[in-house]
Amino acid sequence: MKTEIKDVVIITTGGTIEKTYDEFDGSLENRGTGIKNRILSKMRLPYTNISVCPILSKDSLEMTDADRALIAQTVQNEMKKNCPIVVLHGTDTMSVSAEHCFKTFKPTVPVVFTGAMIPMGFEDSDAAQNVTEALLAAKLLEPGFYISFHNQVFSVPHVRKNKEKRTFERI
Repeated sequence: MKTEIKDVVIITTGGTIEKTYDEFDGSLENRGTGIKNRILSKMRLPYTNISVCPILSKDSLEMTDADRALIAQTVQNEMKKNCPIVVLHGTDTMSVSAEHCFKTFKPTVPVVFTGAMIPMGFEDSDAAQNVTEALLAAKLLEPGFYISFHNQVFSVPHVRKNKEKRTFERI
């Protein structure tokens, strides 16, 4: 039996998962997406075609209602391709953006939000794990909104970041 190749769209919005270190001033900032070079190029994905759609490069604490509307509109536009969607997002307001989408429209494909507590490129980063798990979840789940984080998948709404445990949980 032949394994089918599946398309997945990754929408990038910034957040810790995409922050980069500036060696000149010692800062960590969002400077654009590096997902293809920093994570996807290191993965073996022979049954997955990935297209990356960068729309924002912001810390999620700086996101506005207009940014959330842009995320929702982009997800709706990308759904027309009829393939799963992964949204890379900062963890501080990821559940807010996911719930905004949940309240705005009904998805026809799985839409999985994920992020990281530690930026890619750092030795102890959880970015590659979370992206890998979100990609697999997006290919297996039914249409809906989800948050995938640290080997857990939560359906939206009623999910929040637990700052003490540094992960997500159902509320």
